[in-house]
Amino acid sequence: MVKEYHIGVDLHKRFSQVAVIDGKGEEIENKRLENNAFEVSEYFSSFPKETPVSFESTIGYEWLADTLAENGFTNLHMAHPYKVRLIAEATIKTDKVDAATLAHLERTNFLPLSYLPPVAVRETRELLRHRLKLVTIRAQLKNRIHAVLAKRGIFSYPVTDLFGKAGRQFLSNLTLPAVYQKEITNYLLLLDQIAKIVSTLEKDIKRQVKEDYPQAGLLLTIPGISYFSALLLMAEIGDIERFPSSKRLASHAGLVPATRETADKLHQGHIKKDSNKYIRWILLEAVDILIRKDPGLAFIYRKLVCRKGKNRARVAVAHRVLVSIFYMLKKNEPYRSHLLKHYTVSGKPVLDTGPYMRP
Repeated sequence: MVKEYHIGVDLHKRFSQVAVIDGKGEEIENKRLENNAFEVSEYFSSFPKETPVSFESTIGYEWLADTLAENGFTNLHMAHPYKVRLIAEATIKTDKVDAATLAHLERTNFLPLSYLPPVAVRETRELLRHRLKLVTIRAQLKNRIHAVLAKRGIFSYPVTDLFGKAGRQFLSNLTLPAVYQKEITNYLLLLDQIAKIVSTLEKDIKRQVKEDYPQAGLLLTIPGISYFSALLLMAEIGDIERFPSSKRLASHAGLVPATRETADKLHQGHIKKDSNKYIRWILLEAVDILIRKDPGLAFIYRKLVCRKGKNRARVAVAHRVLVSIFYMLKKNEPYRSHLLKHYTVSGKPVLDTGPYMRP
């Protein structure tokens, strides 16, 4: 008879604490391993390949998951770190206790799970997130150039695009003190380098990722969603079937308020932070275009601005679009505008008469 094991791994940057318990919950071993593929592979080789291994969703989990998978372990469980803390809050908290807690929660089927993406999905996410970070750095460099010009009292420019051909000519003709000129020159050099890297990266993405997400074309029908934003949304959402409802998807993206209910009192706070920041960021960035292109969303936005303020109105619009995305992917249909005829008062369509209208 094969002995039953359950393994919990408390992963750190340089080492991992590994706890092994049997089917009755008795601790067999609790030891520290150095984080290198050889030592981890050698240690786990003594356990059956079907042994469940649990670890938290933390920095470096990809390395551990890949190492275990390469050694034949398929019964891997990734725990939600925040929910584990809520369930297993302990007075005494050590690495040994944390590792054993993961193993016990998995053995008793109380382990709160996080989605463990397949290797291909993780690599696609990494590629698209890398591009996003480079684009963010590019925007920061442009902002720095604007700031340098502002320090010299230059707030308006005779060109539309400061970083286009005419804009670069304008910058090269400026006469500034040496220190400010050097700043702008260095920032422009960095911009040119990042532009080359991003261009090469985008070609790689088009070649590697395009065929993996045929439904990304549906998301391109949403105003404000670019080709690369659509791919990143698809990669971050993953299989839409893992979300039983649009509410679950909205919660995953952090576009719902944190809720606390005690007795007959209900308190709703800010949006959830323990969520997917990439989905939330893309949709919030698209709001400005959405409310210009979609009259229904413009109506919702204006109605909420006067009641709850701009920030909450933007989140509400992003939430509505994410609900649309859920049904678009479920039904394989393009985006449909939130038409004003959907919003009625006393059975009559409501017309949008301005930002302060109250229906």
